[in-house]
Amino acid sequence: MLSRQAASSSSLASTDLADQFSASRSDLAANDICGNNKRIPRCSDASGTLNPDVVVNKEEKDSKSVSEDSNVVGWNGPHDAANPLNFGSFRKWVVAVICSTGALCVACSSSIYTATYEGLEKDFDVKEITAITGLTLFVFGMGAGPMLYAPLSEFYGRRIIYILSFTFYLTFQFPVGFGKNITSVLVNRLLSGLAGSAFMSVAGGTVSDLFSKEELSKPMMVFTAAPFLGPCCGPLLGYFITHKLEWRWVIYVMMIWTGAMLGLILLFVPETYAPVLLRWKAQNLRKHTGNNELHAPIEKIERSVIRTVVVSCQRPFQLLFLEPMVFCLCLFTAILLGIMYLFFQAFPIVFENNHGFEKQHVGLTFMGMLTGIILGVLTEPFWRSTYHRLSLRYGGARPEFRLPQAMAGAVFTPIGIFWFAFTTYKSVHYIFPIIAGVPFGFGIILVFSGVFTYLVEAYRPYAASALAANGFLRSSFAAVFPLVSLPMYDNLGYAWASALLGFLCLGCMPFPFLFYKFGPHLRKRSRYAWTNQEEETRQPKPEKSHATSSSDNTQMDDRYIEKGPAY
Repeated sequence: MLSRQAASSSSLASTDLADQFSASRSDLAANDICGNNKRIPRCSDASGTLNPDVVVNKEEKDSKSVSEDSNVVGWNGPHDAANPLNFGSFRKWVVAVICSTGALCVACSSSIYTATYEGLEKDFDVKEITAITGLTLFVFGMGAGPMLYAPLSEFYGRRIIYILSFTFYLTFQFPVGFGKNITSVLVNRLLSGLAGSAFMSVAGGTVSDLFSKEELSKPMMVFTAAPFLGPCCGPLLGYFITHKLEWRWVIYVMMIWTGAMLGLILLFVPETYAPVLLRWKAQNLRKHTGNNELHAPIEKIERSVIRTVVVSCQRPFQLLFLEPMVFCLCLFTAILLGIMYLFFQAFPIVFENNHGFEKQHVGLTFMGMLTGIILGVLTEPFWRSTYHRLSLRYGGARPEFRLPQAMAGAVFTPIGIFWFAFTTYKSVHYIFPIIAGVPFGFGIILVFSGVFTYLVEAYRPYAASALAANGFLRSSFAAVFPLVSLPMYDNLGYAWASALLGFLCLGCMPFPFLFYKFGPHLRKRSRYAWTNQEEETRQPKPEKSHATSSSDNTQMDDRYIEKGPAY
């Protein structure tokens, strides 16, 4: 699962923590400052995790020197109320649900657009392939945006990224809903995808900021499902809207949903990124004590925003093309997500033409896939216990022990696709191709969960880049596959066009099995992968994580800086 951090506080108030620090100036005494024997939390990426792609060597050097500095500002012990780890359980769940719903909103917006094709073709006199481009551009934006948002959240925190992101996301939806030409619709679909992708890349970090390793399983299960449930819910909602109202109401509904989410973010989602909170605390202490030597650990890291963004964009492609394991596993997940988005075009074709479904009923055909994804998420405790059992059996944890669920998913996905392919005939009852979505949805969530956690553990020093590479390739395939759906189904026929997708999955199916067996050997020969010898000598303490989105990587080593002697 995604990296862990946790907290507890009883208040649901969503007051900005910057204001909280200002309001409690008199309580910020010199004993909030850590002494010489303190542990220093490392800078994290968008998901609350260490991003050593940029600073690992420099940061370790700086952290060592900082730990010897009596002016380092940290939490006032492990029970500091300002620490997000110490929020109350109810408040933590409110924040987690809002973040998960934000990711669901963006993911749903990508596919709900498929219900507007007919209206776009009629109003703007364009072909269907032109209308489909709006889906392609949005998904491409979702893949490209995290490379920018991840490093920015590392400098400025999560809350400001959410607010600006959803503000722009809402703004760019207006020209889509009220657009007078297809160009306006398409350009703003791309910009909407770029803006909304912040929740796909940063929200997982907020969830992991709030919950400890022991608490994280349930909330992360909810968040992990959101990027997959959203695309399945989109057509279901969209086709019911267009049955009674014009296509623009699909966009209006998403604007209303986005506006509601923005309001909830402003009211109930505080800053939860520990390094930024400690920087605010240090700034407040400098102001009221007059000691300008006081500083937070993040203030000692010498790096620029531009350099961080550049490396954030460069390193993923190095891993993608120089690391066979990264390339193969990313290719597998990219093909699966591409097939999922291609089905948004294929299902209406099959069920309308072969089974006589009306538009408002087409969305119901995704219920099988939706059910499979939910069932897959519910198996998380089983795979977690499998990981621990294998670790005990072989005398220690290995990244390869995260792959059994991907191995199971690699079997289920082609079963679901071939099942769908050869039940598309008119003579077969429509319920059978719908049920075929269950093993496909079940398999896809298992593959993604297993691959994400494997990449995080196998490439610990470069986990952020490994997952960024995965996200970019996935979104690229998801953007392109819908464009080829119409000619493919017209030329090959419904059964063999779908079967071709199954053969693609069969070609990728051996990857998790091969890396389960040969992964340790390949990691020893890798330039970037984490080896057992490194683990013994460097002894990091990252928590493991998934991804959706976009992003989830190697956690900060320390959850808080212990309270030191009075300054």
